[in-house]
Amino acid sequence: LDCDPVLVFPKPARMETNYLKRCFGNHLAQALAEVAMVQPSDPIEYLAHWLYHYRKMAKAKEKDRQEKIQLQREYENSLKETRMAEMLKQEEREIQQQCEKYHHQLGRRNSAVGTNPHPM
Repeated sequence: LDCDPVLVFPKPARMETNYLKRCFGNHLAQALAEVAMVQPSDPIEYLAHWLYHYRKMAKAKEKDRQEKIQLQREYENSLKETRMAEMLKQEEREIQQQCEKYHHQLGRRNSAVGTNPHPM
């Protein structure tokens, strides 16, 4: 495919330039630089494939990033749950110790008085 050097496009408006910058960033410039370097026989098709491949890779990167964020959240939630479970176990042990201490003291008082705390 021969390139037509006579094509003239109107100068893009500021809003259009901002749109292109927002949508393509440096990637369009990179794609065009690669087209210029490679000089394929069909530069439009080459550019289209380059952009398609770029978009595919960008989506895969974003998906990986989102998965990492989700895994980090799950890990943090797991740590919180583990800490909470440990706190509850500690609290349960303390309550159990208080109950045992109370029953031990109650048993000593009752034996000193001569009464049975659990009459039949």
